[in-house]
Amino acid sequence: MEPRLRQTRLQKWPLLVEAQALTDFNTDASKQETGDSAPSSSPDIHLLPTRLLRSHTKLTKKDHTLLLLKQARLQAFGTLRPSSYTSATSATLIFAQAEAGTAVCIHDSGLLLTCAHCIAETGAELDLSKSHLLLFASGTVVTAQCTAWDLKRDLALLQITAAQRPPGGQDNSGLSQPHWQFPSLGIADRSPKVGTKLVCIGQPGSEDLECEETGVETGYEVLCVSEGTFRGYADGQDVQDNEEIGALMHSCWTYWGHSGAPLVERTARMGEMLVGVHSSWDDETGMRRGVGTEAIRDFLRERVDLG
Repeated sequence: MEPRLRQTRLQKWPLLVEAQALTDFNTDASKQETGDSAPSSSPDIHLLPTRLLRSHTKLTKKDHTLLLLKQARLQAFGTLRPSSYTSATSATLIFAQAEAGTAVCIHDSGLLLTCAHCIAETGAELDLSKSHLLLFASGTVVTAQCTAWDLKRDLALLQITAAQRPPGGQDNSGLSQPHWQFPSLGIADRSPKVGTKLVCIGQPGSEDLECEETGVETGYEVLCVSEGTFRGYADGQDVQDNEEIGALMHSCWTYWGHSGAPLVERTARMGEMLVGVHSSWDDETGMRRGVGTEAIRDFLRERVDLG
């Protein structure tokens, strides 16, 4: 889901919720320097069968069929995936439900980052016990639960709790796999310069919401890679406040369903790095908006011990 400029809310709800019953992370801010070292505790991740049935996914028949369709299209897309930005693409996930958004894996233990509004629009809607079904770009299906939700920054963390198989095809016959290594993307320690080339990797919705008729399909691929540039931050907007609209500005093409999609810069020194996530767009100017690395790093620093 990709909202236009948000203008009103009916009621104030808590801006931050953390799931204490889930993985307990050490939140000592002094220990958080980079986004690419191990969390303080290793999550218990269960093995999903290769052939998923509705008894496994708990989805309606319609949504289960959609999940399998997305999986088949992602697996077919693998042969067409651009050779550039392979790390970022491999670390990108899409939500299984229709128009439900995008996420990115920021640690190989299965820690996922997305927009808060992809999980819940308000605190009243937030259900921390809910399992979310997502698919990696490879087509691997995982389930994940929300471990932190920050409406003001429009960021949420999820932890993978089950997966079809470890990437690379290795498998275990046991119920859990203690050393999973998922494709992940490091987080940049600074914002790029204005004009820097970016790519956005996300899930465009299948229904044309700009058409007067309902039910018209867009024909877009289930996962799209678009190019653009970093346009800086909106004048006068707090980079930590992305609740109404994202402070980061960029020109990568997006559509409904791109919310939570990684914005990636590639440098000679660091390679592919996450510099933001797409969140929204300005319906007056058409400028795409997102949440920048400053907000992401502060969000993580307050909640996660990444070494």
